[in-house]
Amino acid sequence: MGGAIYDKKEQMNYLQARFEMVMNMLDAIDPEEAGVEEIDRLITMLDEIENKCKQFRHDWSE
Repeated sequence: MGGAIYDKKEQMNYLQARFEMVMNMLDAIDPEEAGVEEIDRLITMLDEIENKCKQFRHDWSE
């Protein structure tokens, strides 16, 4: 997903797109066959979103 984003609206669009990716992944996972890899990937994606939120929060406070 591209370079640095400084515009608040674009930052929110980025976060929404990332959350949609997580939701789509959750919808696609078969709970009976989900393995550690799928869970680890979801955790990684959520960690990445959290880091972006912290970065954007810092940008907005400036």
